Amino acid sequence: MQAINFAARRKKLMQWMGPNSIAILPSATEKVRSHDVHYPFRQDNDFWYLTGFNEPESVAVLIPGRKHGEFILFNREKDVTQEIWHGKRLGQEGVVEQLGADDAFPISDIDDILPGLMEGKERIYFGFGAHPEFDQDIMDWRSQLQSQSVRGSEPPGELVDLRHHLHDMRLIKSSAEIQRLRHAAKTAAKAHCELMKACKPDKTEMQMEAVLHYHYVQGGCRYPAYPSIVAGGDNANILHYVENSDVLNDGDLLLVDAGCEFEHYAADITRTIPINGRYSKEQAQLYDIVLEAQLAAIEMIKPGNHWAQIHDKAVEVITKGLVELKILKGNLKDLIKRGAYRDFFMHKTGHWIGLDVHDVGDYQVHGQPRVLEPGMVLTVEPALYIGKENTKAAKKWRGIGIRIEDDVVVTRDGYDILSKDVPKIREEIERLMAKADR
Repeated sequence: MQAINFAARRKKLMQWMGPNSIAILPSATEKVRSHDVHYPFRQDNDFWYLTGFNEPESVAVLIPGRKHGEFILFNREKDVTQEIWHGKRLGQEGVVEQLGADDAFPISDIDDILPGLMEGKERIYFGFGAHPEFDQDIMDWRSQLQSQSVRGSEPPGELVDLRHHLHDMRLIKSSAEIQRLRHAAKTAAKAHCELMKACKPDKTEMQMEAVLHYHYVQGGCRYPAYPSIVAGGDNANILHYVENSDVLNDGDLLLVDAGCEFEHYAADITRTIPINGRYSKEQAQLYDIVLEAQLAAIEMIKPGNHWAQIHDKAVEVITKGLVELKILKGNLKDLIKRGAYRDFFMHKTGHWIGLDVHDVGDYQVHGQPRVLEPGMVLTVEPALYIGKENTKAAKKWRGIGIRIEDDVVVTRDGYDILSKDVPKIREEIERLMAKADR
């Protein structure tokens, strides 16, 4: 993404902040995996959204109307020895030249410089709670300025949480963001298709996970967007199953909830496939209910409709299907009102997706479900879970877990399914799996 995209976001945020204010955003920190081995660094998404800078030990500062430049970065200095061991750094000149920072200072100088930038500001915008250690730094600098006010320094004013407005900005995706979400979804869809072709009895969940990750990298996406769920048989009834260690059994289903990340933007796709290439009668009956619910829920996506309509439609179709299969008994409206479906479908039908796989943004505004707008991107993922121990369903249904999930962008006149390249009609899945060498 070009520097101009990040500059436009900063400009929009500073227009909202108003004069005589300051926003302070720290980067993510490096995390230790074990002893002296770190996890791969992953930047804080709010920091990335405004800077495009992918180094730790950094702090971004925005000061609307500052004569010497509104965008300031504190970051690591160039260091030949450290760069030999751990990789290149942009340094102060680099962030000015490549990221468009107006000023840049060594992170080691932040205690000497940042309090002066805070001095006299009516509002300090900051994301409280996201970085507790840095929270304390902010409070210490503010206290320092307040103690100096008796000597003529002007103390800063109120502390304001930045995240609510910033996350509202992130909720509406630009065309550049949708391009990256689309690439992530297309790459993940390709990986799902390859997994379908590779799947067969006696292979392992772990081997199927490896197929996914290989094709992510082939598509230019180095990392999964989240730990892959590759759940055979009754494991599918564990919503966030990530062990991925079991053997795939003939006659079971395989639920695969997996997506990759492209330039920080996530894909999140779920398909449920027959390990031996053919759905059984009971599997097919439950699968078709979930698919019908998903298709109906997606039709609810258009500007002006609200978030809850998507879930409500999925619940209606799933409950009706369970009644038709005699898993639930009673009046449809009464069953929905009582939440009888929750024994088999206990989560909401989707979530926002973007830089975070469960992306930021309110689902309600002033106590009412959020109205959909063009540029919002969400998942639609109805499901049925009937675990082996669930005695509320007949034995023939037990041990079956099914979820179908797609990534969908709200357009001006409806929706566009970003993950449409991976099949979800039963017959299409069976045909794709039949083409493989089984």
